[in-house]
Amino acid sequence: QLLESGGDSVKSGGSLTLSCTLSKYPYAEYCMAWFRQVPGKEREGLARIDNDGSTDYANSVKGRFTLSQDNAENTLTLYLQMDSLTPEDTAMYYCAAVETFNTCSGSFAADDYNFWGQGTQVTVSS
Repeated sequence: QLLESGGDSVKSGGSLTLSCTLSKYPYAEYCMAWFRQVPGKEREGLARIDNDGSTDYANSVKGRFTLSQDNAENTLTLYLQMDSLTPEDTAMYYCAAVETFNTCSGSFAADDYNFWGQGTQVTVSS
């Protein structure tokens, strides 16, 4: 189960931090990512973190968005710090995860993730 929070309405240039908490079994490892979607468009992969802690960002958010993660015995919390927001960042933001027993796919393909949060709305006004 993935629980997201942190979505809000902000002005252009502002910042927000989204969080996503995954309930898990001890020692289970996951690949996690943030996506966003606007009506009528495909879901866009933004940032992902592998089970070894390595991160990757889409060009559209590189340098503005930063991932961090807290790994506890029964939960895994993923944060997305979003800075220098623009109206183009307005979207529904989704957290995604997939359990891994080896390595992560290194992909932003939505089909590679089988756990999804309910989404949290981010609205940026000019």
